[in-house]
Amino acid sequence: MSRWSLARQFFLAQLVFIVVLSASLSVILYLDAARGVNDAAAERMVAVSTSIALEPAVLDAVRGPDPSASLQPYAVEVMDRLGVDFITIMATDRTRFTHRNPEEIGRPYIGSVAEALTGTTHSETYAGTLGPSIRAIVPVVDDTGTVQAMVASGITVDRAAIARNAQLPLVAVIALGALALGALASFLLSRRLRDATLGMGPAELSRTFVFYDSVLHSVREGLLLTDAAGRLVLYNDQAARLLGLDGSQEPVPASHLAVPPSLRELLSSGRRALDEVHVTESRVLVVNQEPAVPPTPPGRTAPAPGALGTVTTLRDHTEIEALTGQVETMRTLTDALRSQTHEHANRLHTIVSLVELGRDAEAVDFATRDLQQSQRLTDEVVQAVDEPFIAALLVGKAAQANERGIELTSDIAPDAQAGSLHPVDLVTVIGNLLDNAFDEAARSEEPRVRLTVRRAMDGDGAQVLEIVVEDSGNGLPDSEKARIFDFGYSTKPACEAEGGTPAGRGIGLALVRQAVRRFAGSIAVTDTDDGGARFTVRLPVAPVAGRVGA
Repeated sequence: MSRWSLARQFFLAQLVFIVVLSASLSVILYLDAARGVNDAAAERMVAVSTSIALEPAVLDAVRGPDPSASLQPYAVEVMDRLGVDFITIMATDRTRFTHRNPEEIGRPYIGSVAEALTGTTHSETYAGTLGPSIRAIVPVVDDTGTVQAMVASGITVDRAAIARNAQLPLVAVIALGALALGALASFLLSRRLRDATLGMGPAELSRTFVFYDSVLHSVREGLLLTDAAGRLVLYNDQAARLLGLDGSQEPVPASHLAVPPSLRELLSSGRRALDEVHVTESRVLVVNQEPAVPPTPPGRTAPAPGALGTVTTLRDHTEIEALTGQVETMRTLTDALRSQTHEHANRLHTIVSLVELGRDAEAVDFATRDLQQSQRLTDEVVQAVDEPFIAALLVGKAAQANERGIELTSDIAPDAQAGSLHPVDLVTVIGNLLDNAFDEAARSEEPRVRLTVRRAMDGDGAQVLEIVVEDSGNGLPDSEKARIFDFGYSTKPACEAEGGTPAGRGIGLALVRQAVRRFAGSIAVTDTDDGGARFTVRLPVAPVAGRVGA
């Protein structure tokens, strides 16, 4: 029995309970019917005895010289007419005047007479000459209230049992009806329980719960269960940390979560998701989601019901994306250095060609002007920026812009120092903004990009490092300004991949936003006067005590 399913054990237990209940109900109904029959018989005998005792002829007869002569025929007639087993009219000393068996006339009455002698009606079940009987004894009194005789009438218990047994079919119908309805209800409940427990037994359910609970709280990924109404009904500690929940395990509507709208929509919709990337205020989450569809219970061929909700896993890729950002930063620096190397190689080839042509003076003049221009750009950047990573980035980007035919102008204020800001994150912000601006400006007739870095004051009077990158591209519609920083979203038409997202695109600006958020800064996109796009980044910095690297 221990291997039986919980539903089967429940059904058998309920069936035993219903059988016991039906048997108990039958006994109670039978005893109640018997009591009712006995009470009704006693009341009937009281009525019969009272009617005879109130008859004036009975009082006259008991006062006469031979009471039995007139009372016996009268009693027999009443017994036959009313179906009473005996009617005994007796003297106060118990001497019978009448009896069903004439031979008992003159003999003493067997039964209780004390109550009748005091003028009180009394009923009882007593074993007399005819066997156990239900009887009533009523006094016969004269006008002064004196007891002159007594009347006892009764029916045997066997005859009362006939009336009682007549109630047995009704008792049986009620008991069988209760048994049938109880068994049917137990069967339906057991089927519902079997569907709910998937046909598993108590041991299997207990083991499954223990294992699932252990898995839920031991996995490092966030795991949460959402019901059909879009409420989070169960989640582990990692999911609570990633979604900012308090861990109370109270059902929480997905629409109330403090997460980006795209993630709220995914959790509320219940749709399937495979490795979708969603960026929160401080994290990059990879989300997988599947509907929770219960399997068909054993022995059932009907299709399983619809989805009960969804199972969602959350993987924290924040550290991986941070590494990706560093790789992107190194790639930006590499591209900048490659462009600078390519540009210097072209200039060196020009100088060598002039020397080979015997135009030494022109070669010296070209080399001198190139050296002065490169040194001037380097001096301007180095004097304005005290961080070698950023200085190298800007020098390389200037070469990259020149290689692509883009006019890059820089306006870096002398006090625009990084301060407490991490240089790698600044390279991520400036490098990706410039890359995005180069791509947009390259599609315009007069490609221009302007970089401005300066100190400013925010609305609270605190100092911020303001980085502004403007391009001469076609700008951004308002509908795209809200999505331009989403991970994987891009407006570039080249290299379209499956799903309409450009392959390898949609990463740079998402990394910029992540870096800005780490600094507790802000980023905004507006339009320039000539129709291009302007990206403005404000990063909180400590006040500068003195200019560094001047």
